[in-house]
Amino acid sequence: MRAHTNNSKLVLVVDDDPDIRETVREILEEQGYRVVDAENGREALGRLRAGSMPDLILLDLSMPVMSGPEFCSEQQKDPKLSRIPVVVVTATGSPDQKVAKLPINGLLRKPVGLDELLGTVQRFCG
Repeated sequence: MRAHTNNSKLVLVVDDDPDIRETVREILEEQGYRVVDAENGREALGRLRAGSMPDLILLDLSMPVMSGPEFCSEQQKDPKLSRIPVVVVTATGSPDQKVAKLPINGLLRKPVGLDELLGTVQRFCG
């Protein structure tokens, strides 16, 4: 059953693993969220600059082309984009030093549990 209360909320999923992007998309769409995805930070910036203004960005740290930290640096240069909350989703064993310096709003460690994922998205998307 779809939860119709989240239909207007948009989540951008940025991960180089197509299976992760598809799984997260399916989970969130089943809950009524709209989802756009990107396979790296550069593609994500392109989507944002083309007008996709999500309520939340779920961002992997380690990606080719443009990494999560590089994306965050570019995002912060644009006042409009810098207001979008970012939650890092990473499999990195101890990303704490890398993450501590990033302008992010949360951290999820892979593999992410369903309740943890949905709770985090709900917290930022209302």
